[in-house]
Amino acid sequence: MNNLYPLKFTPICKDKIWGGNKLHDLLNKQFPELPNCGESWEISGVQNDISIVSNGFLKGNNLEELIEVYMGDLVGEKVYEKFGEEFPLLIKFIDANDDLSIQVHPNDELAMERHDSFGKTEMWYVVQADPGAKLISGFNRKIDKAEYLNYLKNGQLEEILNYEEVKEGDVFFMPAGRVHAIGKGIVVAEIQQTSDVTYRIYDFKRTDINGNTRELHTELAVDAIEYRHESNYRTEYQPVNNQSVKLVECPYFTTNILPLTANIERDFTALDTFVIYTCLEGNCAINWEDQSLTLAKGDSILVPAQISNFGFSVKSGEGAKLLEVYLR
Repeated sequence: MNNLYPLKFTPICKDKIWGGNKLHDLLNKQFPELPNCGESWEISGVQNDISIVSNGFLKGNNLEELIEVYMGDLVGEKVYEKFGEEFPLLIKFIDANDDLSIQVHPNDELAMERHDSFGKTEMWYVVQADPGAKLISGFNRKIDKAEYLNYLKNGQLEEILNYEEVKEGDVFFMPAGRVHAIGKGIVVAEIQQTSDVTYRIYDFKRTDINGNTRELHTELAVDAIEYRHESNYRTEYQPVNNQSVKLVECPYFTTNILPLTANIERDFTALDTFVIYTCLEGNCAINWEDQSLTLAKGDSILVPAQISNFGFSVKSGEGAKLLEVYLR
């Protein structure tokens, strides 16, 4: 059996009513068959949308097939024990050319009970934001279920939501149960559990090309929402060149930011996990054994658990910025 290597995948582009063209203009995503593109699924194990390898001798195989064959060598022994052939994360880019619906995701327990699915905890890294662009994260004050339902019934939901003006580099953690929405003019990289369960609470009375409004999930959402108020919804961090700095650590994933201005080495021997890198800026090369693979802005790769030692190199005077994602 040939040795594994860092894997690239063909992006799965999704047409959305609120999508635009920034994924092409900023991140070089190609979607000639779509009128616009709201999401590009970079690495996915979601059924009916499983990523297909685009490089090397495994080109044309999908991620589920690879896990079936390579098991712990690909994802890590503990990861394989827990998730089997289901890949546990979904990595995507989102272009909000218009406001997304206000929504919430159920936790593991509720999602399993209702949908035989994992819940959906996620995080956002703001890749680009137009001046004044805002997103919604949680409530702007302490609230309970009865009060929430009253505001919703009276068409005043937006009055109790927390709006955050954002800029490039901002990070927001969205645990299952937190009401949220990405606002117009924002592009994010999203890391989430493998789940496509979303409860839409409010959609600004939008209609599709046939004049139909999108389905709302008011009743399902009520028991999924965490009625809490946080003093700060934004993740605070300080990037350091050529060091991996933690952004989010939760039971479902760890995400770090890694700005590169020089060559570095990475060692994941102690963790026994796959690692995903998404290039947000610039370009670099990942080097392992006697081989190398280039990452350009917008690229994502999956480094198999079998490759626990590898490095990154950049050209003199150039650099890159990477998101680094893995399971503990």
